Amino acid sequence: MASYSRRGFLQATGLFAAGSLLSKNMLASSPAKLKEFGLQLYTLRDDLPKDPKAVLKQVASYGYKQLESFEGGQGMFWGMSPAEFKTYVGDLGMKIISSHCDINKDFEKKAADAASIGMKYLICPWVGPQKSIDDFKKIADTFNERGEVCKKNGIRFAYHNHGYSFQTLEGQIPQDVMMDHTNPDTVDFEMDMYWVVNGGADIDAYLKKYGKRFRLCHVKDRTKGSKEADASCILGQGDIDYPSILKLAKKSGVQYFIVEQEKYDNSTPLESAKADAAYLKTLDI
Repeated sequence: MASYSRRGFLQATGLFAAGSLLSKNMLASSPAKLKEFGLQLYTLRDDLPKDPKAVLKQVASYGYKQLESFEGGQGMFWGMSPAEFKTYVGDLGMKIISSHCDINKDFEKKAADAASIGMKYLICPWVGPQKSIDDFKKIADTFNERGEVCKKNGIRFAYHNHGYSFQTLEGQIPQDVMMDHTNPDTVDFEMDMYWVVNGGADIDAYLKKYGKRFRLCHVKDRTKGSKEADASCILGQGDIDYPSILKLAKKSGVQYFIVEQEKYDNSTPLESAKADAAYLKTLDI
């Protein structure tokens, strides 16, 4: 009888443990609200230079936890030292994750500054259309060099796409050429999802093909039915299916989801940034 009780106890506890493990796995794989997302400050390029601290305070109040800066007239840190910027936004409950910058000027210093405050990325925002595939291969070589500089400083390098890199050139797709000719150990990519769509490519296909090469993304919607180059709009009001796309992006290895909006119809940049944040809070990914 004692042996039977012990066996029954072990069976019961085994089932309980298995059930607990299953429950944990189910919870781990179940969609959850997107709690941390960022804002590319270029969204507020007309407001930010006037009073950077006041604008950043507004951004924090909308629920943004992460920031991606850009190199404006006051530098990546908007008139503050790197340490001052980190402290100021940290007190507001935010972190600067990355910044777009001119990668051909003082890049060593920029990498050191970024590393000194725990940033993760420096990003090339634009190279422009090129005349040949060889030009894009040379650009890939430059990216590899910048990637090594970033690696030396303990951060990473990435390239942010526009629509031009998905336009066929000499029978090849420049985006693919740049991805295939860069070192995965040092060069990542920031997928601007709006520009993938506007460039005539498929977001899902690129996420599935290149997996973890895309570590950051720009979440930017496109006005329904528009064929204009610049037709971004408030998230959820356009024709990009973000509820499903962001789930795949997370599964594919995208770590940072960064709002960017460049055009404003019937709203101000700050109002748009607030509405974009409100939309992202509703998504389960």
